[in-house]
Amino acid sequence: MKNVLAIMNELQQNINVEKAKGLSKFFQVFPGGYGENDKFLGVSVPTQRKIAGKYYKVCSLSEVEQLLNESVHEYRLTALFIMVSKFEKSKTSPEQKAIVDLYTDNVGNINNWDLVDSSAYKILGPYLMDKDKSLLYEYANSGFIWKQRISIIATLHFIRNRQYNDTLNIAELLLNHSHDLIHKAVGWMLREIGNRDFKVEFDFLKEHYTYMPRTMLRYAIERFEEDVRQQFLKGKP
Repeated sequence: MKNVLAIMNELQQNINVEKAKGLSKFFQVFPGGYGENDKFLGVSVPTQRKIAGKYYKVCSLSEVEQLLNESVHEYRLTALFIMVSKFEKSKTSPEQKAIVDLYTDNVGNINNWDLVDSSAYKILGPYLMDKDKSLLYEYANSGFIWKQRISIIATLHFIRNRQYNDTLNIAELLLNHSHDLIHKAVGWMLREIGNRDFKVEFDFLKEHYTYMPRTMLRYAIERFEEDVRQQFLKGKP
């Protein structure tokens, strides 16, 4: 508990009320928004990373879990930065599994897109790289938006290692999702594939673009040559 209080204290010393107001609006904490009831201090991400770097060696996983269960957004994000550092520095499989278990046991608190995007491909991605990946398919089919975003973002690690099948399979599962945060995530991952293998992305889009949400398509083709991009937008690839 000592380290938790120290981390909270350092974060509170960097409160920025005006920034907190802007973040609350940006992350839609209003009733009905995807971040409803979240609370912000207005602490910058670089400051959170600095604090996480200071404490990750001395902070136990039980203390990290306490932070991860707090209602303040910056407490949870700092907890995830600590977890990422611990995972990256871990030397044994049991150490990594303990971090992954903490992540999945508290997945309900990884409940905004920045929390997902800062952690999924750095923890679940590398851990599952050479293991059964059914957890990601379970998340994709869960109906819970943040688990679904985790499922696709985690595959960025696979993409960077030129393994694309799971990304494509999960993208297909999420094609008919109703929320633009999933559209953007899927489009982003498809674009990441295309950055490495244009044909793989092109073939997937050629098969699915006619019923793909427009935002997803736009994200996916963002870096295509302009003439090819326009062909997809006009339905004539």
